[in-house]
Amino acid sequence: MSALARTSAIDVVAARAWPSSRERPSRRRERGWVRAAQEGSDEAMEALFRVHWGRAHRAAYLIVHDAAAAEDIAQEAFLAAIRALDRFDRRRPFGPWLHRIVVNRAIDWSRARALRREVWEPVESEAPEERPDGWSDEVVAALAVLDPDQRAAVVLRHLLEYTPGEIAGLLEIPRGTVNSRLRRALDRLAVELEPDRAGEPLDREAQP
Repeated sequence: MSALARTSAIDVVAARAWPSSRERPSRRRERGWVRAAQEGSDEAMEALFRVHWGRAHRAAYLIVHDAAAAEDIAQEAFLAAIRALDRFDRRRPFGPWLHRIVVNRAIDWSRARALRREVWEPVESEAPEERPDGWSDEVVAALAVLDPDQRAAVVLRHLLEYTPGEIAGLLEIPRGTVNSRLRRALDRLAVELEPDRAGEPLDREAQP
C-alpha cells in the first residue's frame, strides 16, 4: 500500500484512485529496447511505446483533465524522447526520462489554460471512455481542484511512485517544495473526499 494510505482520510483517495503497479519489463530488457531503438529499430520503439504509454497518458490526463490534450501531450512527449534517444544514457531507466517530459508539458499546458481563463468542466465535459481506467469521477473531480503543480506532485508520487527526492530531481525544484506541495494537496484532497474530517491532523510520511 502506498504511503498515501496511512490515514483514514487519505485511505479514501488510495482505495478509489490508485491502481496497483502493473508488471513492468526488467531493466535489462528495457535497455535492450533502448539500444535497438537508438539503432533505428521500429519494433523496439513500439515495445517502449506499449510499455510506457498507459502510465504516461494517465499522468498527463490527471494533470490537465482534458482527454484530447492529454493524448497530444503524451504522444508529443514520447516523440520528443525518441528524437533525443541518441543523447540518452541507456544505463538509466527510460520511464523517468519520459515522465519528466510528460509532466512538465502537462504543467505548462495547464498554466497556459489558466492564463487564458478558459471555462473548464473537468469531469462532465469528458466522455467516460476517454478517461484512464480506474479513476472514479469523484477522485478526478477532487484532483481538479488542485493547482497544476500540486496535481503533478500527487501524480508523480502516487501514480508513478517516485519518492519526494526523485520528484525534486525530475522537476528540478527543492525537495522541501515537493513536500510542501504534497502536504497541501493531500490536505485538500482529504477535505474534498471526506469533508466531515476536515481539520483533523494527517500523518506525514518521511521519505528519503
